[in-house]
Amino acid sequence: MDAHSRGRADEIDPADQWVLNPQTGNYELRLDHSAGQSQTPSRPRRSTVPAPSPADTPVEAPVPGQRRRRVSEPGDGGQQSPASRRKRKQGASRKKKVLLWTGGTMAFVLVGGATGAYMIYQKLDGNIGSVDVGNAAVQSESMDGPLNILIIGNDVRTGEGNESYGNKTNVTGHADTTFLIHISEDRTNATALSIPRDLKIKIPDCPTKQPDGSTKVIPGSVGTTRFNESFGVNGRDPGCTMRTITQMTGGVGINHFMMVDFNAVKTLSTAVGGVKVCLAKPIRDKNYSKLNLSEGEHRIQGEDALAFLRNRHGLGNESDLDRIKMQQQFLASMMRQLKEDTLDSPSQLLDVANAATEALTVDKGIDSVIKLTTLAKEIGKVDLKNISFMTVPVKDNPDEPPNKRATVVLDETKAPQVFGMIQNDVSFTEVKKKQQDAKNAQAQAQAKLLQGARAEAVDVRVDVFNGSGIQGAAQSTINWLQNDQGVTRSTNKSNAPEKAAKTTLTYAPNQADQARALADMMGLPATALKPGTQDAGEREPMTLVLGADFKGAGVPINGPTKAPDVEKVEADKQVCAK
Repeated sequence: MDAHSRGRADEIDPADQWVLNPQTGNYELRLDHSAGQSQTPSRPRRSTVPAPSPADTPVEAPVPGQRRRRVSEPGDGGQQSPASRRKRKQGASRKKKVLLWTGGTMAFVLVGGATGAYMIYQKLDGNIGSVDVGNAAVQSESMDGPLNILIIGNDVRTGEGNESYGNKTNVTGHADTTFLIHISEDRTNATALSIPRDLKIKIPDCPTKQPDGSTKVIPGSVGTTRFNESFGVNGRDPGCTMRTITQMTGGVGINHFMMVDFNAVKTLSTAVGGVKVCLAKPIRDKNYSKLNLSEGEHRIQGEDALAFLRNRHGLGNESDLDRIKMQQQFLASMMRQLKEDTLDSPSQLLDVANAATEALTVDKGIDSVIKLTTLAKEIGKVDLKNISFMTVPVKDNPDEPPNKRATVVLDETKAPQVFGMIQNDVSFTEVKKKQQDAKNAQAQAQAKLLQGARAEAVDVRVDVFNGSGIQGAAQSTINWLQNDQGVTRSTNKSNAPEKAAKTTLTYAPNQADQARALADMMGLPATALKPGTQDAGEREPMTLVLGADFKGAGVPINGPTKAPDVEKVEADKQVCAK
């Protein structure tokens, strides 16, 4: 008797004949007889197909028993009437045939689909490299809250064609292109902050995991050095780049890092079908990147895409800062393309996923496809129009001759403001609304203390004490007050007797106009103002104690509400690189 007729005689639902054998891990076509019929246990007939991965099939769940169809009417003693048998011949037999084909086919499709998906998952998962950066990453069990992701573009020259960009024996690379991506807690906005590779910065001591599992502390820099040396030099890992940025920004914690190399640019740009770029002027770089593009729009991929991102000698002043602008425009364009085109094409999306995972090295917190997908979903919640690219505010290094300046230093006024906005989760794209909201919230609390006249900056007298725990905070504040605000009668009184949790300004009743003026400059909340009961002498200064809420000279104590004047690239708009 064949499987089809045996299934019909047994009155077993063929869709239920595919069951999992927990001993072999295979799906089997079981064709058991119903009760009352003889069975032949010595020669069972079965067909076997590969089982799906344990990740896709919970084998610990009980295998459901085969369901028998009821064939007798109540009270008939289990006997079928001739009419009942004729009815089954005309209708049920056809249904059985359909169910058999459907059940068997669905079993193969489901198992095959699950196995195929698992194989893809295994491949993508196996592509990803990871590094244990220890406590350099902010530890979190979830993706809740604001997220700070560090993207490191490694300039390692290994790989076909990459030796033309520099020393091909460099097998480690440096932090050549670096973005700090901040995703707001409410997922309404994101900021990609470029950090110049030639920024002079102090690199801290870095505990670094070794291949044998031990931890080695890599000494920091003696004085300042180029930012790109925070990775690759003396065995520094991506965790050291993370620590360097946290120190540089005054405490911005980083949740995760992703690192890609030159080959990633070529494979990813090809996987998305090329990236649209626009040039306001033609680029001709015969000696280095070999980039040759005319004015106007282009779609570039592979070697051309890498040359576009690496090119600086083809630019007017051959500046790394101008190259950063081109990199920002390229990434903004790629984001638009991924969202508008690639996500609608499953085959292209798989190519992108394969290229991306092959290119990535990440921290242990996101070292699987599932974890990366979860992170991608959080980033995907942000509307393109609310994603902005900008560069850390810098200025020429004053320690270098004017005609030989190759490095930059932080702008001591604007850079802390940018870092403060990131740390306080303030949007650069919706800043006007937040600025107004902040003003409204403070208005009532400050109404009484801040009503009245303001003294001129030159008439404000204040002694500044450092209770923030940040080295040099008092002096940087004095520099800002005197040079940028005109408060020339301000004095650095060094460290406060003890650390202070909050910044406070203590003043006499007859100094209220000075206090109002200083509060306006520093963005002091009403709770920071401490009026006294007795008038002060004519030349007696107020007392300003910087607390742990101090984020930098020029950064409002109550949290930044106004973006500094810095150039930005918005992800939803295409602009032509100059």
